[in-house]
Amino acid sequence: MRTEVNISNDMLIWAINRSGYELPEISEKVPNLIKWLNGEKKPTFKQLEVFSQKVYLPFGYLFLSEPPKEKLPIPFFRTNNSKEEKVSINVYDTILLLQQRQDWLSNYLKENDFKKLPFVGKYNNKNSVNDIVTDIRKKLGLFENWANQFQTWTGALNHLIEIIEDKGIITVFNGIVGNNTHRKIQVDECRGFVLTDEYSPFMFINNADGKATQMFTVAHELAHIWIGKSAGFDFRKLQPADDPIEKLCDSIAAELLVPKIELNKFWKKQKTINKAAKYFKVSEIVIARRLLDTGEISKSHFFEFYDEYSNREFVKKQNQNPGGDFYATALKRLSRTYSSHINNALNSGQLLFLDACKLTGLKGDTFQKFFAEHVN
Repeated sequence: MRTEVNISNDMLIWAINRSGYELPEISEKVPNLIKWLNGEKKPTFKQLEVFSQKVYLPFGYLFLSEPPKEKLPIPFFRTNNSKEEKVSINVYDTILLLQQRQDWLSNYLKENDFKKLPFVGKYNNKNSVNDIVTDIRKKLGLFENWANQFQTWTGALNHLIEIIEDKGIITVFNGIVGNNTHRKIQVDECRGFVLTDEYSPFMFINNADGKATQMFTVAHELAHIWIGKSAGFDFRKLQPADDPIEKLCDSIAAELLVPKIELNKFWKKQKTINKAAKYFKVSEIVIARRLLDTGEISKSHFFEFYDEYSNREFVKKQNQNPGGDFYATALKRLSRTYSSHINNALNSGQLLFLDACKLTGLKGDTFQKFFAEHVN
C-alpha cells in the first residue's frame, strides 16, 4: 500500500519558485503536480522524493512548517547596481558547495600545521592600487610586464593559474553545478565569486565565459583575496558595480594585467588594439577595457568593441568540437591543489573514501581513475 503525505501548497509553491522553474515547465517533469496543488491527489513519499530532486531541494525541507530563510553567505555585486540579494538556485548551490569544500580544506590544513597565508586580507580599501599590485606581483614572482615572456595570452593565463595554485589559492573553473551538466550557471548572472579564508581562499571562475575575459576575472578575484573580501559578481561587459571595493578590485586587476605607464608608451607608437594585445599577452577585450580606463577610448566605443568581439568569440566557440577529456575537465572543476590535498588526506587515513567522494562529486571507478592517473 502506498503511503500518501500531506504537504502544504505553500511549501510546494515555495520549492518551485526557489528552483526557478515556471509551473507549466515543472509540471511536465512531475506528473500529478497540478492535482497535488488543486487538492485532487496527495503525493507519496517516493513521488515527493522525485519532486525534491527535480527542484534541487533537500527532501526534508518539504516537511517544514514554513519555508526556511536562506541567505546568500557573501555579498553579490551587480553591474546594474540592483540591490536584489537573490541569485539563481544554481549559483546559490555552487557557493554553498565550495563553502563546504573550503571548510573541510581549511580544517585539514590547520590540523596538519599549515601556516596562514600572509597575503589574505593584507590590505584594505585605504591602500593605493599601486601598493597592492606591487605586493601581488612580488608574492607571485611576477615582474611588471610579466606576460610578455609568453607566446600567447592563453599561455600567460595558464602560467598565472599555476603560480596562484602553488601559493595555496584554490582556482575552480566550472560553468555548471558540480558535475551536473543540466544545471548551467549563466555568465550574465555570475562571472565569478571568491571566498576568502586565511588558509584556503577559493576562486570560482565561470568556465562558460569566454577565455578572453576569464583572465580579468582571475585578476579581479586576486584583488579580493589581497583585501580579504569575499564577493560574487556578474561583471557585465567587464564593468564593476558601483561599489568602492568592486571599483578598487577592478583597478587592481587592470593594473596587474596591463600597467598603465607601459600601455601609454605603447599606444603612442601604435594605436592598434590587436597589436597591443599581442604585446601585453592579454586578450583584445582586456586591452579595450584598459583603454577605457585610461580615457583612450569612450564607453560607447568600448561597448561597440565588446559586442563585436563577443560575437567573434561566440562563432569561434560554436565551431569548436564540444567534446573533451572528462578527467582534465574534472581537474579544472576541482583545482589541482584541492585535489592533491584530498588525495593526501585519503592516503594518510585522515579522510574516508565516502567522504572523499562527497567532497569531489566523483565516485566509483571514475574516482579511482581520476586520482590514480590525474592527481600527483
